[in-house]
Amino acid sequence: MINKVGQIMLYVNNQDESVDFWTKELGFSVISEENNDQMRWIEVAPSKDAETSIILHNKEFVAKMSPGLNLGTPSLMFFTENLDQLHNELSSKNITVGEIVNMPSGRVFNFADHEENYFAVMEKSE
Repeated sequence: MINKVGQIMLYVNNQDESVDFWTKELGFSVISEENNDQMRWIEVAPSKDAETSIILHNKEFVAKMSPGLNLGTPSLMFFTENLDQLHNELSSKNITVGEIVNMPSGRVFNFADHEENYFAVMEKSE
C-alpha cells in the first residue's frame, strides 16, 4: 500500500519568488527542476537526503489542467511501490479513484476522501 508521504505539492503564483523564499529565507535546497513545454515544477527540501520534499507548481497552469482541484491548500503526494495493486485495492473499496497517468516523473493516480479532498499517489521504488 502507501509507504510514505513523499511530496507536498504547493500551488504558487510565482515559482521563482517561492524558490527564493524556500532557499534564501529557510535554507532549503533545490533538489530538482523540471521544465518542459507542458509544465514547470521545482522540488525543494530541507536537505538533499530529506524523505519528504515540496513541489512548487504554477497555480495558474494547474488550475487550467485540473479545474476542480482546490489550489488554496497544498496537496499530498504519497509514494507506493506497487501502483497497480494500490489502484485496484482502492477501486474495489468504492473510493473515487482517477486513471493512472504517465508523467515525466513516473506513473501517478489520484483518489478522493469522503469530503472530496484529492490526494495523489506516485509509484516509487525505495
